[in-house]
Amino acid sequence: MKSAVFSFRASVIFFLVFFLFSLFSFSQVTSSIDPTSIKIGEQITYHIQVEADSTALVVFPEGQTFVPLEMIESYDIDTLKNKDKFNLIKRYGLTQFDSGRYTIPRQKIIIGSKTFFTDSLQVEVRNILVDSTKQGLYDIKPIIEVEKTGSDWWKYVLLALLIIGVLGFLIYWFIWRKKPLTEEEQIALLPPYDRAKLALRKLDESNYLENEALKDYYSELTFIIRKYLDEKVYDRALESTTDELINRLNLLKAGNQVDLSKEDIRNLESILKRADLVKFAKSAPDVELAKIDRNTIDIEIDHVKEALPEPTEEEKLQNIKYKEEQERKKKRNKTILTVIIGIALLIMVFIGFSIKYGFSYVKDTIIGHDSIELLEGDWVTSEYGVPPITISTPKVLKRLNLELPNEVLEQADVTMFGYGSLLERFSIVVATSHFKNLGENKIDLQQSVEANLKMWEQKGIQNMVVQNEKFTTPNGAEGLKTYGNADFPSVNAGTFEKGNYVIFSFTSENVLQQIILSWREDDVYAKQMIERIQNSIELKKLEE
Repeated sequence: MKSAVFSFRASVIFFLVFFLFSLFSFSQVTSSIDPTSIKIGEQITYHIQVEADSTALVVFPEGQTFVPLEMIESYDIDTLKNKDKFNLIKRYGLTQFDSGRYTIPRQKIIIGSKTFFTDSLQVEVRNILVDSTKQGLYDIKPIIEVEKTGSDWWKYVLLALLIIGVLGFLIYWFIWRKKPLTEEEQIALLPPYDRAKLALRKLDESNYLENEALKDYYSELTFIIRKYLDEKVYDRALESTTDELINRLNLLKAGNQVDLSKEDIRNLESILKRADLVKFAKSAPDVELAKIDRNTIDIEIDHVKEALPEPTEEEKLQNIKYKEEQERKKKRNKTILTVIIGIALLIMVFIGFSIKYGFSYVKDTIIGHDSIELLEGDWVTSEYGVPPITISTPKVLKRLNLELPNEVLEQADVTMFGYGSLLERFSIVVATSHFKNLGENKIDLQQSVEANLKMWEQKGIQNMVVQNEKFTTPNGAEGLKTYGNADFPSVNAGTFEKGNYVIFSFTSENVLQQIILSWREDDVYAKQMIERIQNSIELKKLEE
């Protein structure tokens, strides 16, 4: 399908053989220069005189079209009326800074819909003689080596590595590093018996008894024994009342689940009830009795430990599994936290680049987009056809093998180079046609473009909007720019996509040169590519 589109059967693009010819008009165009010989840097005045109807639109050359001479000034047009015609005189100031004989190329004048060319003119540029006896001569200055400025890419790589390193260190330090345990954490890891004993020693170091703070003392003391019983005997010991706790201990003893003596249970009951009186009835037992109660609790903790049955192998295994599961949970939580932080950082980076470069650009760069790959890839600048068209393109244009009708081959020699197709999202065609036996007729760019568009219609392109304007290449070649939008057939039969196109057309004597570009309307990067291609177009004449 691609070859069918591109070949347009060249009868498509270049069947304009039947549209390209227009006759000369009888308008008069003459040119002259004054003087014909100058010194380096002096000015030549170039005159163009046109005799045309008063209603005709006359377009004179603009820009640097006088190469190898340089235009330094373009003067206003002088107008003289001669009956029903006008004599228009346009002057240009030209110069050259190298000696030699130069040919000012023919200049193109557009009068109405007709194109005329002036004669080429010869000019001599002479050297300026220098009297070395009056002008001091100096040695040539030596070559100074300048340090080459390298690319700064390594700085960005270093910065990125530094940021990644800092973030990695912070994640390790605050999440994965095995932190030294605090005193509370070390205590929490002790077995219940060791924790209870350590709590009693800390109670001894307190100043409760010296300050006669018996309420605080008994609160700490009973919490120690209740906490130990909660972990090893009855898991509701902390929240139970004294009577509820003692009743539970008696039941456990009766059921042979805890081998506590009745005396041990009575000692615990006595101390717990005394503590209740201190806490809630403001009782004030003797300090010595409080010390005795502390020692009794110490002994009862030992008795409870002795009364508890030894853990079975199954219980020990369950305890090991429990610890391993806890370690896995901690590691999993660290992993999840690290992933969340990484994703959050990526989102922040994405948002930052989106703010700076635009969301679509960042998204397309990450996900991938055909046009952005073309735009940011290695472009190729090459010459196509004879006379050559120099153009920069994202890909090398390949020669298209044309199968042209015999009637076209009799009229013109056609060469085409292209990339993509009208069915694809982006396409380029560079075409050159050499017409035979034109005689005095000239190629009409407007008619050639109309022929192109008619052939596009035959290929299924619909709803074309067409605009024309004058176009000048960066090296001064003038032509016609035709652009607009249309509905292009898509790869899915029967469907269409909104698209844009631009056709650059140039002619010189019997040569027609065209650059045809098409792209889809929703392609946000195509505009940049089209502008880059347009700014790269240069045309060369055969003699160059």
